[in-house]
Amino acid sequence: MSAEKKSLAKYWLLVVLAIVLDQITKVAVIRHFQFAERLNIIPNFFDLTLVYNTGAAFSFLADAGGWQKFFFLGLALVICTWLARSIVKDEFGAWGKWGAAMIIGGAVGNVVDRLLHGHVIDFLLFYYQNWFYPAFNIADSFICVGAVLLVLDGFKQQKADKATAEK
Repeated sequence: MSAEKKSLAKYWLLVVLAIVLDQITKVAVIRHFQFAERLNIIPNFFDLTLVYNTGAAFSFLADAGGWQKFFFLGLALVICTWLARSIVKDEFGAWGKWGAAMIIGGAVGNVVDRLLHGHVIDFLLFYYQNWFYPAFNIADSFICVGAVLLVLDGFKQQKADKATAEK
């Protein structure tokens, strides 16, 4: 294996790890919970539950009539292709590459759900009194952390570009 391929392998390994962790946790929840059943883990703060999301983040377009499944599948394919190409072409710094890999893994984890079940499996529920954060899953967590890393990498690259321009 070439040195270049070896240096990229760690990012593809993270993609696979994200998909596997996401799918293992979803299978466990599906096997042990009925729809909307909740198990309190931390009183007044965190429950495990089983809910379905036919939309995107915060159930965006969940009631759109079914076309959104194909829209989100296509969108995920386009974004993952662009991110993978950007990793290979070295268009991100280190944080950006890790972030892109996390987003790809999370997006593919949710795509697997849409293809197998027609919706995304969510099961992590955080709340306080009458406030509830929408239930989410491991894939969503990878996507969010990855997005933060991409943004931080963008700031870091912008700062480096500015320093170079000033010289």
